[in-house]
Amino acid sequence: MMVLEETYKSKKAQNSDPFNLRIHRGLSWLKQAVLLDEALDLKFISLWIAFNAIYAKDGGEIKDRQQFRQFLSDVCQADSEHKIYHLIWTKYSHAIRILLDNPYTFQPFWDYQNQKISQQVWRESFEKDKNKVHRALQQKDSIEVLYVIFNRLYTLRNQIMHGGSTYNSSLNRAQLQDACNIMTALLPAFIHILLENEKILNLGKPFYPVVQMS
Repeated sequence: MMVLEETYKSKKAQNSDPFNLRIHRGLSWLKQAVLLDEALDLKFISLWIAFNAIYAKDGGEIKDRQQFRQFLSDVCQADSEHKIYHLIWTKYSHAIRILLDNPYTFQPFWDYQNQKISQQVWRESFEKDKNKVHRALQQKDSIEVLYVIFNRLYTLRNQIMHGGSTYNSSLNRAQLQDACNIMTALLPAFIHILLENEKILNLGKPFYPVVQMS
């Protein structure tokens, strides 16, 4: 965190105000998340807010997914030091595989629980998705794996933010711990890459700018 904050401060004068605001907000939530190891639910929420702060624009769920897919693609392509590649394929490959094989982070599983689709449909969707993931893992396709990871994290985010889980519940600890570990590793890498590539990764003014009330 200290290195990221110092990098941000050293580059602040040369970067645009909207870009600096995104990084400032992202760092503030990431810093708080690091302090919340004993409260996984709050840690995950803080990490997701940090992620939103650095990339999000206005839009509903479908547009939001399109935005983070584009962001993940752009940030991977700008990763000249291969930080993301190292995290996915070396440091957190086991945790990522477990998360991606977990049906509780797969939205069609919950659609089945809510009787929107049949058991056969969700199981077939899950197998199809797992096959896609395994192909991406075999091909070391970082962008596709990242997108699937954040799709699964999005389901977990919805579950928590929409009141679909009990605070500190024992039922979702495993996937929540893996999610927090993965995001705690990836977000600093994302922010570092943004800071090194402001000219090509400047996402413009946040939807909620700073407004002084008189």
